[in-house]
Amino acid sequence: MKDLKIVLIIGIIFLVLIVAAVVFERLKAERAEAGLLPGTPYNLVTTFKGDTATSRAFTWYTEDAAASGRLEVVQGENTSFDGISVIRVQAEDTTIKTDAGKRGVHKAEVSGLEPGTVYTFRAGSGEDGVWSAAASFTTAEADTNEVTFINVTDSQGITAADFAVWGRTLNKAFETFPAAQFIVHNGDFTEEAEDSAAWNSFFSNADSLVTRIPLMPVTGNHDEVDEQAAEFTSHFNVPDNGAKGSIAGTSYSFDYGPVHVTVLNTESNLKKQTEWLRKDLAGTDKAWKIVAMHRPAYGGNTYKKLDDWVELFDKYGVDLVLQGHNHEYSRSYPLLGGKVVTEKQKTAGAARGTVYVVTNASGNKFNEKKEDQFYHAVHFQNNKAMFAGITISGKVLSYQAYDVDGNKLDEFTLAH
Repeated sequence: MKDLKIVLIIGIIFLVLIVAAVVFERLKAERAEAGLLPGTPYNLVTTFKGDTATSRAFTWYTEDAAASGRLEVVQGENTSFDGISVIRVQAEDTTIKTDAGKRGVHKAEVSGLEPGTVYTFRAGSGEDGVWSAAASFTTAEADTNEVTFINVTDSQGITAADFAVWGRTLNKAFETFPAAQFIVHNGDFTEEAEDSAAWNSFFSNADSLVTRIPLMPVTGNHDEVDEQAAEFTSHFNVPDNGAKGSIAGTSYSFDYGPVHVTVLNTESNLKKQTEWLRKDLAGTDKAWKIVAMHRPAYGGNTYKKLDDWVELFDKYGVDLVLQGHNHEYSRSYPLLGGKVVTEKQKTAGAARGTVYVVTNASGNKFNEKKEDQFYHAVHFQNNKAMFAGITISGKVLSYQAYDVDGNKLDEFTLAH
């Protein structure tokens, strides 16, 4: 009798294990079908890190902090990942502690690509069913003198509704400028940098675009707090050529065709960034120089801590400074030495001055319009999300600003 009870107990345990295994496999299959396996990528975004014509970088998160990341890239569109021509890259895998638990962070860069060429990629762990959806991107043309890109700032949401506005803004931007080759976001991506749900909403409302079109981030005061920015920088794989002493990923520069873009961090390490900025601007041979930063030197108001940077913008002929933070729209006249450059002063060969813009916000938060200043060419508060498209073609730069409904609210051109 005792032996029978033991057999029955063993049988019941065995049956429970079988049922548990079946349930686990069913759940696993359901999660795989929904793209929810712990190793499945989410918050996937592409950026520039190396040569924009021959390389591309990617970052993604996984629920499984121990997951291994792999990137697969193949030339062409809608092609198989089974052939010998597939480029396979092992990601750099780290972890981050979030308010939702520990997560895997995976960063990868593929290089040696052909300029002006379409590629298709997927990110994952290398296991069946644990891949992102395939997406395509195009490398920059070699030696092109044309470029178009989108500028947005301050998506800075909390709720799903906030980020739905951000998504609509970016979609409208690409409806308006379908040929845009990258995006510059001037900071304050979320209201709270440690709010992982907000980051998820930020990316999920833009994933059809930011998985294909490089999103180049600028550090805002909501992205770096008390000189801590891990939740922000963990999401982006950007050039590692920034200022010494700065948090990695918060200052950097890159070239695309005729333009040199310098990204500055207004939140910390200003003095060392000044020396780096001097070398960065002096070292470029690109015809056009654009700076992107969060707090404005000349926006709704001024920020005197940036005066040393402004002197360098003047010295090295920066054409345009893209800014954020104010949550209102402003554009300056061309400025040089703290004064407006008049039309009479724009003689051939003379310094043209620098134009400073704040493209309102791309989310749902707006501030009261500040008082007009001597440097304001345009200054308003329309209480609608906005974006700008910037196109450079040879010796002409054109800038056009729109609201989320597609209404053009400002435009200007600069000429060399």
